[in-house]
Amino acid sequence: MWKINRFPPAGELETKPVLKRCVSAGRVLAELKGSSLSIPNPAILINTLLLQEAKDSSAIENIITTHDDLFKGELYPEAPGNLAAKEVQNYVQALRAGFELVRSNGLLTLRTILEIQEVLEKNRAGFRKLSGTELRNEATGETVYTPPQHPDEVISLMGTLERFINDSAYDDLDPLVRMALMHHQFDSIQPFYDGNGRTGRILNVLFLVKSGMLDIPVLYLSRRFIEDKGRYYRELQQVRETGTWEPWLLYILEAVEDTARFTLRQVGAITAALQDYKKRIREQLPKIYSQDLLNNLFAHPYTKIEFVEHDLGVTRLTATKYLDLLSEQFVTKHKIGRNNYYVNRALFAILSREGL
Repeated sequence: MWKINRFPPAGELETKPVLKRCVSAGRVLAELKGSSLSIPNPAILINTLLLQEAKDSSAIENIITTHDDLFKGELYPEAPGNLAAKEVQNYVQALRAGFELVRSNGLLTLRTILEIQEVLEKNRAGFRKLSGTELRNEATGETVYTPPQHPDEVISLMGTLERFINDSAYDDLDPLVRMALMHHQFDSIQPFYDGNGRTGRILNVLFLVKSGMLDIPVLYLSRRFIEDKGRYYRELQQVRETGTWEPWLLYILEAVEDTARFTLRQVGAITAALQDYKKRIREQLPKIYSQDLLNNLFAHPYTKIEFVEHDLGVTRLTATKYLDLLSEQFVTKHKIGRNNYYVNRALFAILSREGL
């Protein structure tokens, strides 16, 4: 029987089906890791794919926004408007903050987890101190799971989870199995008042970076989770009810492999579009071509004059000239009030999945 305070679980976890799936998922993940290094500026993938993950992960919590609202939110973060887009931007900031911490110290600590949730929710409430948290069926309102209620138990369980994430004593477990166990345990603890689901999904990719399976955070499982949201929650709950781990582990490994294949296609499409723009800009607009300009166009699905000024170190007049010249072939010019912004046509098609 499953017990939250018996973690990591005893018994055989790496069954033959699980190990077989670990091998195939790990192979595709290694291919993605290599492919992500083929783009000269990793910020291009981090920025663009992170925005996609933020949108999908937030949608699981019924925070719904469009690609257009999301990309406009990056352009004008202080502007009033779509609250869902602002929530998604908070997710982007939280994942970036967590990535910087993991990259700097090689650990995924409680401090990092607390900072991720703080940036995500824009408060410093920390771990739960009050009882009353329950997980309910969205359709019926029925309570399906009650996590630990006492603050001392929450802190104790999170301390155990922190050791499991970072202690080399658990290195004999395949990192993908370890990630799946971590994800389930974090979701079962529900350590925060708000933002548990999104924080837990951020931890997935950060653990893969910490484990060396990825160099940059480009594998985002939320796309898969939202496609089969019902199954995702059923598999989580099934472990709690039966104590059987294999179906959950196989589900996560299947999701990793499927998502890695999809992301490979995205990275390939972005690489092809980048090379196409590079060739055509050099041929058609040689006087304005630079690698910095190309990086700007692909790091921001929607760019603006100020972004080009900053990234290229040019005057506003020069930045405006560059973007207006590009708008004939490469970007689409739009206006909000007195401000212009420019949409990278090829990149928007890829990120909105029209170009895959």
